[in-house]
Amino acid sequence: VQLQASGGGLVQAGGSLRLSCAASGLTFSRYTMGWFRQASGKEREFVAAVGWSSRTTSHADSVKGRFTISRDNAKNTMYLQMNSLKPEDTAVYYCAASPRVVPVLGSDEYDYWGQGTQVTVSS
Repeated sequence: VQLQASGGGLVQAGGSLRLSCAASGLTFSRYTMGWFRQASGKEREFVAAVGWSSRTTSHADSVKGRFTISRDNAKNTMYLQMNSLKPEDTAVYYCAASPRVVPVLGSDEYDYWGQGTQVTVSS
């Protein structure tokens, strides 16, 4: 199984980025997909997750109204649209896959992890 995260970069506060996570080696449509992030010196935290069918999603309170998770099962790819970015969003963002049907928040529910993509938001 491979999860390849991409789309990170340096952006000014208030800007936008779109992260992608391309999956291979698994039946993508049978996995809940999630985004987590880890800032320097901090623990990894849940950002958002989308269930098997895209009808169910969950977003952390800190990103609600600014970030939107989605998936395209035909392309085996998940996305995270990040708008109105803040300096506190700076972190390495990881994508992960869980066999759960509906979005789950705990990192221990996820079996597979990507390598991470750096997002840096300047003030």
